[in-house]
Amino acid sequence: KLQNKRRGSHLPLSSHRHCSSPLSSSISSLNTNDQSRVGMASSDNPDILETRSDKKEGEDEEKGGFFEKVKDFVHDIGEKIEEAIGFGKPTADVSGIHITKINLRKADLVVDVLVKNPNPVPIPLIDINYLIESDGRKLVSGLIPDAGTIHAHGSETVKIPVTMIYDDIKQTYSDIKPGSIIPYRVKVDLIIDVPVIGRITIPLEKTGEIPIPYKPDIDVEKIRFKRFSFEETEAILHLKLENKNDFDLGLNALDYEVWLANMSIGGAELEKSAKLEKNGISYIDIPITFRPKDFGSALWDMIRGRGTGYTMKGNINVDTPFGAMKLPISKEGGTTRLKKNGDDGDDDDEDVESDSMGAMADSSFESISNWYSEHLH
Repeated sequence: KLQNKRRGSHLPLSSHRHCSSPLSSSISSLNTNDQSRVGMASSDNPDILETRSDKKEGEDEEKGGFFEKVKDFVHDIGEKIEEAIGFGKPTADVSGIHITKINLRKADLVVDVLVKNPNPVPIPLIDINYLIESDGRKLVSGLIPDAGTIHAHGSETVKIPVTMIYDDIKQTYSDIKPGSIIPYRVKVDLIIDVPVIGRITIPLEKTGEIPIPYKPDIDVEKIRFKRFSFEETEAILHLKLENKNDFDLGLNALDYEVWLANMSIGGAELEKSAKLEKNGISYIDIPITFRPKDFGSALWDMIRGRGTGYTMKGNINVDTPFGAMKLPISKEGGTTRLKKNGDDGDDDDEDVESDSMGAMADSSFESISNWYSEHLH
């Protein structure tokens, strides 16, 4: 019985295989789901990669937008600071150009640049570049480093000294002639360091004219007696001045020294007013005093009308449209003669003197002629 009971309690193997319990159903279901998931994972993989790429691009866009926002924010903050503190660009202008000194060798100019600083702090002038040109040709250029500082909320006149050497200009440009007036253009670049704004360059220009001066030609046309004696004689030098410049010269004063036959007969400094017309000839008379007995045969030759060599050197102070100038005058190897009234009939208008002066001159000539005849022969 016991064996039969045991045999009856155990179902056949086939019966075990065909029974369906809840546990087996669950296992089957799990297996089926796992297989389907594996299939889905292998077939849906491209879609998952694409989604990750889109996500990365989105993150890059977000980062780019963030940096742009930061830049805009910093820019806005800078503008707010600039507005709050009052930073701005300085202004500048060429207020004038002055010729401080001019002669036959060079011209010294000063370019005045007025710079205004609207900022609450001083601003430094880093560099100043300048150029002077004429008809597009460079005459002179230069650089001035560390040119100074412009005070806060103030203005300063910056002076730029410039020297033009005429020999350099004439050697470079042969068509520029002495005595002419040439146009010029001054170009200035101010390099300034402004807080918040940074380094800026302010370009400036100014035009004008400048002369290339030429010294006047001088001749001693004749010497006239005013008072004649052996110890001291007063005479008048009749000078011819030719102004070869393209501008008038206003004579104010002159200094001079005269040599006759290589012997100095003296000189003087005197005030003399005369207008020397441009490209014209003018005449002036200047006094001189000398001792006839010191000249020996040279003065005797002059008295006899033979003429003698002379040299004259000096300077004339003149006013011009470009400022005052001191120009040299010189004549070497000239020939002149002493004259008395009645000589050279064609100069009657210039030779007329009073009767007493004429009589004195005639008697002086006779006296000095007799004196030279006795002592030289």
